[in-house]
Amino acid sequence: MQFWMTQVRSKARKAWQMEGWGDGIAWYLNWLRQCQEEGRTVGSVPERIYDSVMRVGARRGLKRKTRQAYAGWAARFGEWVGSAQEAMDQDKVSEWLSWLVVVKQVGFETQKKALNALVFFLRDVCGQEEVVLDVRLRKTPKREKVVMSVREVLALVEKLKGDYRLAAEMQYGSGLRLEEMMSLQIKDIDMERNQIIVRGGKGDKDRVTILSERTRLALEERMPRLRKQYEADREACLPGVQIPGALGRKFSRAGERWEWFWIFPSKRLSKDPESGVVRRHYLHPKAYGEAVTKAAAMAQIPKRITSHALRHTFATHLLEAGVDLRTIQELMGHADLKTTEGYLHVATGVNGCGVQSPLDRCLGAASIV
Repeated sequence: MQFWMTQVRSKARKAWQMEGWGDGIAWYLNWLRQCQEEGRTVGSVPERIYDSVMRVGARRGLKRKTRQAYAGWAARFGEWVGSAQEAMDQDKVSEWLSWLVVVKQVGFETQKKALNALVFFLRDVCGQEEVVLDVRLRKTPKREKVVMSVREVLALVEKLKGDYRLAAEMQYGSGLRLEEMMSLQIKDIDMERNQIIVRGGKGDKDRVTILSERTRLALEERMPRLRKQYEADREACLPGVQIPGALGRKFSRAGERWEWFWIFPSKRLSKDPESGVVRRHYLHPKAYGEAVTKAAAMAQIPKRITSHALRHTFATHLLEAGVDLRTIQELMGHADLKTTEGYLHVATGVNGCGVQSPLDRCLGAASIV
């Protein structure tokens, strides 16, 4: 009751309210104590589902972002169904997925993410060997990718400074995904061959993409500063970079070596979400993404620009320059060539794979006459 009197100050409370709240809190604390003594779980249904998916996902070797996505969708379902017993009912799962499609009208990709998350929950967490969900996903209209012109790219980059500028140039020059670029390490840059080795990209696959000459020169100038930061961290006896999986267990001190240091290290130390160790991570992707969006607004680019637009622009400009789709697929890391073919719709110019307007051909012929 003392807590409410000192902390809840929105308005004066009557004595019977204070006594009621005090009794309620006392009952809750006593229940928590009994649960702890008996070893029972005290979390709500969504909390228990979230924790169980995170634990099982870690044992299965899923990446943290994948585990968080699966756990989030499973927890939303748990909140909707409200009962731990019904949460394991496949009919209830099918009903909720159908509700997402029909009532909430979420996009097709979102529908697939929710479906995959619930299948993982039923099969891997609940131990159900056969999972058959009666749900029909609904495809939503496909939206064209946002692509910038060369002039817009230059205008965008001009508005960025420091690490953000180099990151934008690298993303456009190499076609990297946001997380792939932010997590680059010294060992991933091959300056002799002008290549970037993307390790553990989408689908946990490695690939090789190009390193532009402009970016290579910028990185050469950057290396002494990175080396100075690296040596300062070693002198301060800071923990090295977190190395995931079996490699990290086998070579526990490898993260302290120079080749594992970040290309875009964060200026501040932060707690590792996996181990709880305080160390230097890479630049936060959200901060960079917000900087790109803000720079696009300052450059007055009349498009919905995110950092991913730089990756789309990389592929589109290669296509317009005459690079074949198979090569672009390898550079982008697309599992299916159909994904790469999507850039055919936004490519322009008669020298690329776009289509010239018949009006331009007519005007060209008229000028010759």
